Amino acid sequence: MKYMLLIYGSTDTQNACTVEDWMAYDKEVQEAGIFVTGHSLADLTTATTVRVDDSGERTVTDGPFAETREVLGGYYVIDVPDLDVALDWAARCPGARDGGTVEVRPVAEF
Repeated sequence: MKYMLLIYGSTDTQNACTVEDWMAYDKEVQEAGIFVTGHSLADLTTATTVRVDDSGERTVTDGPFAETREVLGGYYVIDVPDLDVALDWAARCPGARDGGTVEVRPVAEF
Protein backbone atom coordinates (compact mmCIF):
# COMPACT_ATOMS: atom_id res chain seq x y z
CA MET A 1 0.00 0.00 0.00
CA LYS A 2 1.26 3.47 -0.84
CA TYR A 3 1.52 6.17 1.80
CA MET A 4 2.53 9.80 1.49
CA LEU A 5 4.74 11.21 4.22
CA LEU A 6 4.12 14.98 4.27
CA ILE A 7 6.99 16.71 6.04
CA TYR A 8 6.17 19.91 7.91
CA GLY A 9 8.74 22.12 9.58
CA SER A 10 8.35 25.04 11.92
CA THR A 11 8.96 28.59 10.74
CA ASP A 12 9.89 29.57 14.32
CA THR A 13 12.86 27.30 14.98
CA GLN A 14 15.87 26.16 13.06
CA ASN A 15 15.80 22.41 12.43
CA ALA A 16 18.95 20.73 13.68
CA CYS A 17 18.84 18.09 10.93
CA THR A 18 21.82 18.16 8.65
CA VAL A 19 22.09 17.45 4.94
CA GLU A 20 23.84 14.25 5.97
CA ASP A 21 20.77 13.23 8.05
CA TRP A 22 18.56 13.63 4.98
CA MET A 23 21.01 11.82 2.71
CA ALA A 24 21.17 8.90 5.16
CA TYR A 25 17.36 8.70 5.34
CA ASP A 26 17.08 8.88 1.53
CA LYS A 27 19.59 6.04 1.24
CA GLU A 28 17.77 3.96 3.85
CA VAL A 29 14.40 4.37 2.08
CA GLN A 30 15.96 3.53 -1.30
CA GLU A 31 17.82 0.48 0.00
CA ALA A 32 14.67 -0.82 1.73
CA GLY A 33 12.99 -0.87 -1.70
CA ILE A 34 9.98 1.16 -0.53
CA PHE A 35 10.71 4.49 -2.28
CA VAL A 36 8.13 5.48 -4.90
CA THR A 37 8.83 9.22 -5.23
CA GLY A 38 9.66 12.25 -3.15
CA HIS A 39 10.82 15.83 -3.40
CA SER A 40 11.92 18.73 -1.29
CA LEU A 41 9.91 21.88 -1.95
CA ALA A 42 11.32 25.33 -2.62
CA ASP A 43 11.08 27.95 0.13
CA LEU A 44 7.56 28.97 1.14
CA THR A 45 8.20 32.49 -0.16
CA THR A 46 7.96 31.00 -3.67
CA ALA A 47 4.43 29.67 -3.06
CA THR A 48 1.42 31.00 -4.95
CA THR A 49 -2.13 30.21 -3.86
CA VAL A 50 -5.14 30.03 -6.19
CA ARG A 51 -8.75 30.21 -5.02
CA VAL A 52 -11.87 30.10 -7.18
CA ASP A 53 -15.12 31.49 -5.79
CA ASP A 54 -18.65 30.30 -6.55
CA SER A 55 -18.91 32.55 -9.61
CA GLY A 56 -15.71 31.09 -11.08
CA GLU A 57 -13.64 34.18 -10.30
CA ARG A 58 -10.01 33.29 -9.70
CA THR A 59 -7.93 34.96 -6.98
CA VAL A 60 -4.16 34.49 -6.99
CA THR A 61 -2.19 35.33 -3.85
CA ASP A 62 1.53 35.23 -3.19
CA GLY A 63 2.43 32.92 -0.36
CA PRO A 64 1.08 29.75 1.23
CA PHE A 65 -2.61 28.97 1.72
CA ALA A 66 -2.77 29.79 5.44
CA GLU A 67 -0.85 31.83 7.94
CA THR A 68 0.70 29.14 10.07
CA ARG A 69 3.86 28.35 11.97
CA GLU A 70 4.35 25.11 10.04
CA VAL A 71 5.17 24.83 6.35
CA LEU A 72 5.13 21.87 4.02
CA GLY A 73 8.77 21.28 3.15
CA GLY A 74 8.60 18.11 1.10
CA TYR A 75 7.22 14.62 0.84
CA TYR A 76 7.96 10.97 0.24
CA VAL A 77 5.64 8.38 -1.24
CA ILE A 78 6.52 4.93 0.05
CA ASP A 79 5.08 1.51 -0.72
CA VAL A 80 4.85 -0.58 2.45
CA PRO A 81 2.60 -3.40 3.71
CA ASP A 82 0.50 -1.37 6.15
CA LEU A 83 0.04 1.79 8.24
CA ASP A 84 2.19 0.53 11.12
CA VAL A 85 5.20 0.18 8.81
CA ALA A 86 4.50 3.63 7.30
CA LEU A 87 4.41 5.11 10.81
CA ASP A 88 7.75 3.47 11.61
CA TRP A 89 9.31 5.10 8.53
CA ALA A 90 7.73 8.45 9.41
CA ALA A 91 9.26 8.26 12.89
CA ARG A 92 12.71 7.68 11.34
CA CYS A 93 12.38 10.74 9.10
CA PRO A 94 14.63 13.66 10.09
CA GLY A 95 11.64 15.96 9.50
CA ALA A 96 9.88 14.46 12.52
CA ARG A 97 12.57 15.85 14.86
CA ASP A 98 13.06 19.25 16.50
CA GLY A 99 9.40 20.28 16.45
CA GLY A 100 8.78 19.02 12.91
CA THR A 101 5.83 16.86 11.93
CA VAL A 102 5.39 14.06 9.43
CA GLU A 103 1.78 13.49 8.40
CA VAL A 104 1.08 10.01 7.05
CA ARG A 105 -1.74 9.60 4.53
CA PRO A 106 -2.72 6.63 2.38
CA VAL A 107 -2.60 7.29 -1.35
CA ALA A 108 -6.06 6.71 -2.84
CA GLU A 109 -5.90 4.50 -5.89
CA PHE A 110 -8.86 4.62 -8.24
